[in-house]
Amino acid sequence: MRPSEHPERAAVRRARLRIAVIAGAIITLLVIGVGGIADAMMTRAQNEQVWRELRYGAALGDPTSPPVCTWLFAPGVTPLPNAPRGFPVRADLDRVRRTGTAVERTVRRDDKVYLVRTQERADGQVVQAVFDLRFQLADRAHLWFALAVAEAVGLLAAVLTGAVLGRLAVAPLADALARQRRFVTDASHELRTPVTQVHTRAQLLARQAAAEELPAAHRAGLDRLVGSAGRLGDVLDDLLLSASLTAGSARLPQRRPVDLVALARSVAAAETDRARDGRLTVTVDGPPQPLFVTGIESALRRAVGELLANAISHTPQGGRIRVSVARVGREAELTVEDTGSGLDPAETDRLFERFHRGGSGGGGGGGRYGLGLALLREVVTGHGGTVAVTGRTGRGARFTIRLPCHPPRPGRPPAPPVTAGCR
Repeated sequence: MRPSEHPERAAVRRARLRIAVIAGAIITLLVIGVGGIADAMMTRAQNEQVWRELRYGAALGDPTSPPVCTWLFAPGVTPLPNAPRGFPVRADLDRVRRTGTAVERTVRRDDKVYLVRTQERADGQVVQAVFDLRFQLADRAHLWFALAVAEAVGLLAAVLTGAVLGRLAVAPLADALARQRRFVTDASHELRTPVTQVHTRAQLLARQAAAEELPAAHRAGLDRLVGSAGRLGDVLDDLLLSASLTAGSARLPQRRPVDLVALARSVAAAETDRARDGRLTVTVDGPPQPLFVTGIESALRRAVGELLANAISHTPQGGRIRVSVARVGREAELTVEDTGSGLDPAETDRLFERFHRGGSGGGGGGGRYGLGLALLREVVTGHGGTVAVTGRTGRGARFTIRLPCHPPRPGRPPAPPVTAGCR
C-alpha cells in the first residue's frame, strides 16, 4: 500500500488490479495451452509423415532421383551435389550389414536436424535415407511466432477487459464505501451538537450536585454520565475525522507546517493530570529547534494524544513514559515508549483495527472505546507517513510515527548544520 493511501482505497485498487491480473493469467494459460496442443499435434503429424516417406524412399526410392529434401546413399551410387556433409553414417551401414535390422535415428549437424533411416532392401542392397527437417521446423517456429503475437494481443485485450470488468465489478463496493463514509460524516456531524449539549448539561448538573451536597450515589451517577457523554463525543470526533480524512472532505482544515516538538510537549502537558493520578513519569525529549511537518494540526494532535493516552492506560503506577522527537533523514520521527503491560507480538496487526480493545493495562484503564489506534494509522498514512509498534508482554511497548519533513520554501537559504528543524 502506498504510504499516503487509505486502506479502503487501497483495497478497491487491489481488487481492480486482481481482476485484471486474473483475466490476463486466464488468457495467457489459454494461449499457452492451445499453443502446446497445436505444436504437439503438428509435430506428431509431421514426424509420422516424414518417417513414412523416409521408409518408402529407403525401401523403394531411386538413389539418383530422390524426393524433395531427401537423399539416398547406396553402394556404387554417387551422392547428389547438394547432399549434406557427414553422410552417410557409416556406423549405421555397418550395423545393418551385420544384423539385417533397420536403424532409425535423429542427427544434428551444422545447426540442422536430419532424420536418418538405414535398411537392407529386398535385393540385399543396404540403403541410407536422409531427410532434412528445416521446413517442418520453420513451420513450427512460425506457429509459435503466431501464438506469441496472439498472446501479446490477448494480454492487451485481457488488461483492457480486466480494467473494465474491474471497474464494473468493484464500482458497487466503491460506491457502498463512499455512501458509508458520507453517512458516517453526516451522522457524526449532526450528532455532535446534541451530544455536546448533553455533555455540558451533565457537567453543570454534576457541579450543582457537588455544591448542594446531594447523596454520594447521585453524584457518582452524574460523574459516570459526564464520562460517558465525553467518551461518546470522542467517538463521534474520531468517526468524523476518519471519514473526512478518507474522503478528503472540504471540512478539513488546510494543511500547514506543524512543529512536531511543540505539539508533543503540548499533548504531554494536557495529560499531566492523568499522569499525576496514575503516579506516572512522563518525559518529552526533542531538539531545541522546531521540527516541522506538513499537516492538519488538529488531526496530528489527536494521533499523538491517542498514543500518549494509550500508554497511560496500559502503564501501572510508578511507570515511565518517554516521548521523543527527532529527525531521521528527510523524516520526522516521534516515538512513545512505556514500561507498561506490553503487548502480544501476535496481536500487533490487530491493534490498528477499528474498535479493537487491548487487554487491561496495569493502570486499570484497559483499552479505550473508539477508533483509537485505527484512527491513528489513518491520520499518519493520510499525511504520507508510517506507524510501527514493537513490544513484548510485560515489557512495555514502543510506537513509532514517521512523517515527511516540511519541504523548504523556494529561495530560503539552507538552515545551519546544527539546526534540527526540517525547514
